[in-house]
Amino acid sequence: MADWYNPRKASQIAAYFAQREGGKINVLKLVKLIYLADRNFMKAFDSSMINDNLVSMDHGPVNSRTLNFINGLAEDSGWSEFITDRENHFIGLASSEFADSDLDELSRAEIGILEKTWSEFGGMTRWQIRDYTHDHCPEWEDPDGSSNPIPYERVFKALGKSKPSELDERIRTDRWISSVLRD
Repeated sequence: MADWYNPRKASQIAAYFAQREGGKINVLKLVKLIYLADRNFMKAFDSSMINDNLVSMDHGPVNSRTLNFINGLAEDSGWSEFITDRENHFIGLASSEFADSDLDELSRAEIGILEKTWSEFGGMTRWQIRDYTHDHCPEWEDPDGSSNPIPYERVFKALGKSKPSELDERIRTDRWISSVLRD
């Protein structure tokens, strides 16, 4: 696992959306909500909530390391404190006692973005939200059955940011700082 990635924070974001969906959420819908929340955060704050690797996959853009945790392909590192193992196409809350006060890894600004994202996209089906990302996230490029990296610079360009390469560099710097602080 990359030292700069915080799976506990990512699991709290997943738990937020699972709670809003009634305790259990379709994986495709969840990964789109997480991507759109991170994208909304980039638009508002010129930074990423998760600093994850972004990739284009057949069903749209995703946060790659987060998807690996959702799919059970990564070492737990606190993920199961908030999220159950994937069963069929769903994950759920690890505890029925989960409350927003458990989101100790998230700032008020990040929770605000999650609320905004849920308000905009929470009512969509997994297919509607997938189609939305295909049509409204120009940084996504159809990978033809594979996956291709999405540089943060390309997301910032799609969001109309000036100096997208500097914003991309800032995220790389944030990753480096996080990895140093975790040592």
